[in-house]
Amino acid sequence: MQFKELSEYYEKLESVSSRLSMIDIMSDLFKKAKPNEIKNIVYITQGVLAPPFEGIEFGMAEKMVEESIAIATGFTKEDVEKEYRKQGDMGKAAQIIKEKTKLMRMSSREYTVNEVYETMRKIALTSGSGSKDQKIKMLANVVASSSPIEAKYVVKYPLNELRMGVGDATVLEALSVVGTGDRKFKEELEHAYNICSDLGLVAEEIAKRGENAIKNFRVTLFKPIRPALAERLPTSEEILEKMHGKCSVEQKYDGFRCQVHKNGKDVKIFSRRLEDTTHMYPDLVEAVQKEINANSIILDGEAIAFNEKTSEFLPFQETIQRKRKHGIKEKIEEMPLKLFAFDLMYLNGENYMIEPYHKRRDTLKKLLNGDTILMSGYIIADTPKQLDDYFEESIENGLEGIIAKELNSQYIAGARKFSWIKLKRSYKGELSDTLDLVIVGYFLGKGIRTEFKFGGLLCATYNKKRDMFETVSRIGSGFTEKQMVELKSALDKIKVGSKPPRVDSIVKPDFWVTPRYVVTIKADEITKSPMHTCGRNEGDVGFALRFPRLVGENEAIRRDKSVEEATTTKEVSEMYSNQKRVRVEDSGA
Repeated sequence: MQFKELSEYYEKLESVSSRLSMIDIMSDLFKKAKPNEIKNIVYITQGVLAPPFEGIEFGMAEKMVEESIAIATGFTKEDVEKEYRKQGDMGKAAQIIKEKTKLMRMSSREYTVNEVYETMRKIALTSGSGSKDQKIKMLANVVASSSPIEAKYVVKYPLNELRMGVGDATVLEALSVVGTGDRKFKEELEHAYNICSDLGLVAEEIAKRGENAIKNFRVTLFKPIRPALAERLPTSEEILEKMHGKCSVEQKYDGFRCQVHKNGKDVKIFSRRLEDTTHMYPDLVEAVQKEINANSIILDGEAIAFNEKTSEFLPFQETIQRKRKHGIKEKIEEMPLKLFAFDLMYLNGENYMIEPYHKRRDTLKKLLNGDTILMSGYIIADTPKQLDDYFEESIENGLEGIIAKELNSQYIAGARKFSWIKLKRSYKGELSDTLDLVIVGYFLGKGIRTEFKFGGLLCATYNKKRDMFETVSRIGSGFTEKQMVELKSALDKIKVGSKPPRVDSIVKPDFWVTPRYVVTIKADEITKSPMHTCGRNEGDVGFALRFPRLVGENEAIRRDKSVEEATTTKEVSEMYSNQKRVRVEDSGA
């Protein structure tokens, strides 16, 4: 497939807002592509070169792209920068300048999709002395050989500005249509995606080998599994009822989610967002090598900073200081970590995700032999009092709360199910938990905030069924001056001229942004409102937050979560119902 044809499909995607229309366009695109092109098409559409755990980044700033466009078209960098400021979109600026240039195309040969992808990968992997100039030249060569429409998407790709609004769920449904003729195979595809975290690989497998390859998908070492997630309920009685009267109750640690992969002496540690964070935790790598009696293993755990002198767990605000690229050795001495293992997914060639929880835990416990990697604290409870007492004990020890787990449940990758249920401290008059919301727009500042040109956020939940972001609140409180500067800088780079296709909103902010960042919000309660679309049926009202405010004094953006991992519309609906039940109980009714 020529890159020009892919660009024309992207033009179609940008012109529609219906998710069903997007699925139709993507499925038609996949049908026309060759099997050896689909993987790269998925990566390009996602705006990446590889899945996040491979850690490959373009390394191109806006000024470098402007210089590439200038070299390719014969215009000056100042001309390019002027057009960019005018359009507010580097791709559109490149397209217009290509239409104006009097230079002939560098070559009559058109680039294929795979050639563009491989060039971009080469740009990303170029490093060392003179690498900046080499990157600029390589991109300029592609732009020079491109038509105006191709140039638009060629330059948007390395800037991570391909904003077609196509989410993972839309890609999976389109692949299902191509592979089986309808969208029903999406669940099988999603399962494969959940255990390899590589959407391009899933696309390639169904294109080359068909349905059976997906049905027989296997766990692979050093390809992280999308983590299992917990639902929530407000009372121990409801938790036990959901767990059929008996469950394991684990302590919930407020640290870094760590998925550990070990094969012999080779160790990798992946974050909640499936990024390779191995280099940040050499102390944990050493502990894995020494303290786990298994040749090959994948386990799930939480790392938390520990004060050896007082035997106390440190709060997340301190633990987060361990997540760094520099000064690691000093921080290891100042702030050692404990890794609390709580689940086993793979052991010596066997998939343990399909085994019952109690077997996974018992097996994992026998494999640990040391004082850095420990089993998470737990009890078996069959009465509300046992569960409540353990909850209070965990809170007193400085932990977040507890997670109840069904004794016979499997490890369900990438999903939020009632086989795991979390319980955090509930405060009278407030929600029992925070919400992780997606930023979809922002407002200009007024009054004392005028100087920051930032006055607040428009935030949304994720509706997994619709693959849409539904607004739930305007956030105007809780920001420090540093956070306002951080947010303004980050959001300016992703603002768009119109409402993104995957955003469902009645409220119109001063600026729309591509859904890319998550923030953590606290509110007093969830109410009903005609102004927001979260949980809103046609002609109905949606959910909204009362007195919402940003949580935390450090970074505003929650970078360990993707937008698809944000609080869902379904969760907000459940929290609203739970909130009403708690009020009734508190009133003595």
